[in-house]
Amino acid sequence: MPGYVALLYSIVLTPQRRVVMEELRAIATGCGFDRPRTLASTGNLVFEAPEQDIAVLEARLEAGFLSHYGKHVDIIVRSAENWRSTVAGNPFPAEAERDGGFVIARLMRAPLGEDILVKLERYCDRGERLALVGGDLWIAFAGRPSESRLAGALSTKRLGVGTARNWNTIHGLGQMLA
Repeated sequence: MPGYVALLYSIVLTPQRRVVMEELRAIATGCGFDRPRTLASTGNLVFEAPEQDIAVLEARLEAGFLSHYGKHVDIIVRSAENWRSTVAGNPFPAEAERDGGFVIARLMRAPLGEDILVKLERYCDRGERLALVGGDLWIAFAGRPSESRLAGALSTKRLGVGTARNWNTIHGLGQMLA
């Protein structure tokens, strides 16, 4: 059965409550998915399901999440094959090797166009480097991502539905699919 990766945009329900990974696995099981597994406590899910349209998988998970928690959260789903391409397509391998927490990909529901690079360059004042691979935005930060002006420019309003993950998580999810 094909494997998939699902990424939650946010796991914060309220300031006092976060999504529990055990509950996320139960939601996936309730959606009819097999072998749900999570990586870290940050809304990363790997599961198996019969081959079907990615939008259908996203909608089923989002509906299951809404039903369980009473809150909508955008969920990005990628096939195992697509995820392996994402891992292999890292445009900043040397930086990721040095510190995977400084290489971030904003994984998008709808691919970004090349014009986004020009629009975001003005926020790159600390040595950040940008690349677009398969419609996803990759960033190599020269310092802590949270200290960069660029981090604040990566909003859903500006870029569309997507979610950011660092290289350590991207690589770890790839290993879970192996």
